[in-house]
Amino acid sequence: FCRVDPYGFERPEDFDYASYEAFFSRYLVVLTRRAIKWSKLLKGNNSIQKSLKVKRYIRKGIPNEHRALIWMVVSGAQTNMEQNPGYYHRLLEAEKNDKLVEAIKTDMNRTFPDNVKFRKTADPCLQHTLYNVLVAYGHHNKAVGYCQGMNFIAGYLILITKNEEESFWLLDALIGRILPDYYSPAMLGLKTDQEVLGELVKMKVPAVAELMERHGVMWTLVVSRWFICLFIDILPVETVLRIWDCLFYEGSKIIFRVALTLIKQHQAFILEATNFPDICDKFKQITKGTFVTECHSFMQKIFTDPGSLSMATINKLRDTCREKLLSQG
Repeated sequence: FCRVDPYGFERPEDFDYASYEAFFSRYLVVLTRRAIKWSKLLKGNNSIQKSLKVKRYIRKGIPNEHRALIWMVVSGAQTNMEQNPGYYHRLLEAEKNDKLVEAIKTDMNRTFPDNVKFRKTADPCLQHTLYNVLVAYGHHNKAVGYCQGMNFIAGYLILITKNEEESFWLLDALIGRILPDYYSPAMLGLKTDQEVLGELVKMKVPAVAELMERHGVMWTLVVSRWFICLFIDILPVETVLRIWDCLFYEGSKIIFRVALTLIKQHQAFILEATNFPDICDKFKQITKGTFVTECHSFMQKIFTDPGSLSMATINKLRDTCREKLLSQG
């Protein structure tokens, strides 16, 4: 068995190879079928128009060989990159903000210590690429600069695109457009969305919302990393990538779909909790095991389990939650 997965991550000591093999042999059949369909759709040219068919294809998963391209196109990153030739390299050549550079350097060794491609000894060592992308982004978006969590996201983008400039523009798509205000110093968007999740749980899984309230557990305690890291290091790599496929196309409501599915699916298990630490522990447990490893069936569930979830509903909740947070401010 391979101790290192295809993305360079070392598998944990207690990794269940048997059930993973069983899942992957089934999933490989799906991947092969999808790859043929995608090749037909793209017909050797790299343009793709948003359509119901494309949305359906993306929900069923983008084959890894097309992932970077599709993410670039559907997120608008491709257009931005083409409209700003040389911009990324100019950012890297310009004067640097010392404080920003220091903050990024500090986080370099903390980024994916379990990934062989990010080790100092790796050749090429992706730490250098990661450093460039984050420094360029911090200077491009001064309102955000650099914030912990961005290193993991940029790292994943680099693993998939294998391209520094594309990773920069995808990071820009996520932070600048797809995720509203998650990484700004006040993190208002992030705090808002955690509250929105709480409201959605009240509507869709009221017993869990009631339990949280009874024991005084704030949502931010159990889900903030889900939002900040977009499920990196929370869910298995394949599953995270499948979630991101949809995130780049459909936007931030995908995060709510995933969170609600995890909570709804494990409602009975969560409700066994009898105290504060117990609840926190249950939330750690529900992101492990076969339910999340089987990324194909998991992705089908996120579009059925939570029921209807319109952007209008989310935006309405965002407005009220943001108001509330600001008035508490």
